[in-house]
Amino acid sequence: MPAIKIPHDALILIGDGEKALFLRNRGHAQRLDLVIEDVLQQDNPATREQGTDRPGRSFANAGTRRSAMEQTDWHRLGEQRFAIDIAEALRRHAQAARFKELIVIASPRVLGNLRKAFHRDVSDRITGEIAKELTSHPLADIQSLLTA
Repeated sequence: MPAIKIPHDALILIGDGEKALFLRNRGHAQRLDLVIEDVLQQDNPATREQGTDRPGRSFANAGTRRSAMEQTDWHRLGEQRFAIDIAEALRRHAQAARFKELIVIASPRVLGNLRKAFHRDVSDRITGEIAKELTSHPLADIQSLLTA
């Protein structure tokens, strides 16, 4: 994992398409002491469990040509909406001056969605990013992975 210095009192976001952990470093860059401040969760089942319709077909204005429409990926849309919710929560925290420095750790696709959704107040405070999925790890493992 890339080495990122996590200063005292920095906010760390660890997120994926269904869960976001907001951690605070109460320790120092050399000796982390991560504390969970908040958890956001969203139920986002697989597309096959959300969508019931088959993909549609469209017909050309002239002639007999038809073309298939791609099936909607409801799971991916849920991830995008959740990234917007996370970004909005961080914007409120930034505007209330609840953090000066932010480290973002998220799965690659979610990290991309977050980058698009972040307000400038949040983007300006990001001091590090890691494209990795860590939400399923216990806090002790996350802490040791970030100090390694």
